[in-house]
Amino acid sequence: MLEALFLAGVDTFRLNFSHGVHDDHAKVHAAIRSLEREVGRPIGILQDLQGPKIRVGTIKDGKIAVAAEEHVRFVLSGSDGDRMSIPLPHPEIFDAVTPGDDLLIDDGRVHVRVTGLGPDSIDAKVIIGGIISNRKGVNVPSAVLNLSPLTAKDRADLEFGLELGVDWVALSFVQKPGDVIEARGLIGDRAGIMAKIEKPAALEHIDDIVRLSDAVMVARGDLGVEIPHGKPVIVATQMLDSMAAAPTPTRAEASDVATAIYDGADAVMLSAESATGQYPREAVAMMSRIIESTERHKMYRSIINASEPGEEETAPHAVAAAAADLAAALHASAIVAFTSSGTTAARIARKRPQVSILAVTPDQRVSRQLCLLWGAHSVLSSDVNTYEVWRGWHHEQSARGTDWLSRPDHRMSEIGVKRPSACKVCFGAHTGKRMVEAAS
Repeated sequence: MLEALFLAGVDTFRLNFSHGVHDDHAKVHAAIRSLEREVGRPIGILQDLQGPKIRVGTIKDGKIAVAAEEHVRFVLSGSDGDRMSIPLPHPEIFDAVTPGDDLLIDDGRVHVRVTGLGPDSIDAKVIIGGIISNRKGVNVPSAVLNLSPLTAKDRADLEFGLELGVDWVALSFVQKPGDVIEARGLIGDRAGIMAKIEKPAALEHIDDIVRLSDAVMVARGDLGVEIPHGKPVIVATQMLDSMAAAPTPTRAEASDVATAIYDGADAVMLSAESATGQYPREAVAMMSRIIESTERHKMYRSIINASEPGEEETAPHAVAAAAADLAAALHASAIVAFTSSGTTAARIARKRPQVSILAVTPDQRVSRQLCLLWGAHSVLSSDVNTYEVWRGWHHEQSARGTDWLSRPDHRMSEIGVKRPSACKVCFGAHTGKRMVEAAS
């Protein structure tokens, strides 16, 4: 199945550490690396950490029904679990909320508003009624909680993932720049850090969070956030959600994906659709089809050009911008960016050129991380630091029959380089034994 998903358009696989055990993830990781060797092209692996989970405690009789306009009380401890003593064993919430703050329970199915505070209690009015049952999640969108984004489980998972050799680590529950700094202290340069923008509090510090991160993941509704630093932006959250149970998406879902492409996202992500859905291959193929169709639309280029961020006034950015403009003027087949860190390719990608970017790097880790970059096709090669060495590399590729620059476009797909695919694709992979058996 992994090979089928890759051939359908996957560039980076996501391992969701909210589910599965380490042995399962290790088997999937090994299968992806085996596939990478087989196809001869870098494939990225993203480790998505679970992050802290805030939940109600144990409810009397397992659940209670609350109706709009009713009043309820949450307590820190010593509760029987009825509507006037709903257990909420998270002191950080009691320290952070103020009257007027909202609590969203069970993904917003139940919505209450804080009306008063006691030493160990929160009084609230029900705005949207529903069922509150054992261990349902609680979100406090308007408050900054004094909570590390890395739990003990996350730290153990992170160390395991880094030992495996994941290329990216997605950090959940990012609220402030210090959260990224804390993760950087553990990760160093062993993997790229992807900050997940899930809380409104993060938007208040978005510039610093982006500056400290290597990439950013946003929910589709938050795509309007401007990312000024040229970092990859991944759009996630129920992109083709109905395809978990149906072979085709709704029109609204197809429009959502197209909107992300028009907005200039570097990558779009599938989760349940490809991880537990009934039609994983069809979902990947449909995502690729929407991307390619959108990029061919007559309005695409004008929209992308209109939303192009301003250039930084530095020599490296000027050279990258000139390369993109020159390639367009000369109708070049591709732009070749030799890069040791990936920065050169990222600067060119920021210009959203009309041709593919061949990002040639001697660093295997960088080649895999570049799989997320807009329009870039990463190539692992020996170190190239002079024009003479570049000519030797070029002749070596010609002798092998892999000289991508001299082949016509219709041949490029045969050697792993697609037409200028502006939005690289990142999808969730199965994290259990079933995926390993299907892929072996």
